[in-house]
Amino acid sequence: MTRPLAIRVRRIYDPPEAGDGARVLVDRLWPRGVGKDRAHLTLWLKDVAPSGELRKWFGHDPAKWNDFQQRYRAELDANASAVGQVMTLARQGPVTLLYAARDTQHNEAVVLAAYLRGL
Repeated sequence: MTRPLAIRVRRIYDPPEAGDGARVLVDRLWPRGVGKDRAHLTLWLKDVAPSGELRKWFGHDPAKWNDFQQRYRAELDANASAVGQVMTLARQGPVTLLYAARDTQHNEAVVLAAYLRGL
């Protein structure tokens, strides 16, 4: 029996914690005001982020959340390489998916974490 994946979701602006494990930035754009040294990243995986077109369409509008989740999951289904990179890390130990959005409930890292847990 395989153990459940330890996947956390946190804002990149929050200070790193000991239990973060591999820290993976899942935004396509580098977050404002965060230096690369302060980010303590294991990986910046732009390719797993929503497409620029989807990101702009969504615009972090909670009214579009359900449609955004469906569209982003479809992009993830078609992006086995990037998803595989995160899964490889998750099989090795804890992974923290990092995002820059202010909304802690409606962002790509939340969708990605649920997607990975469902694999």
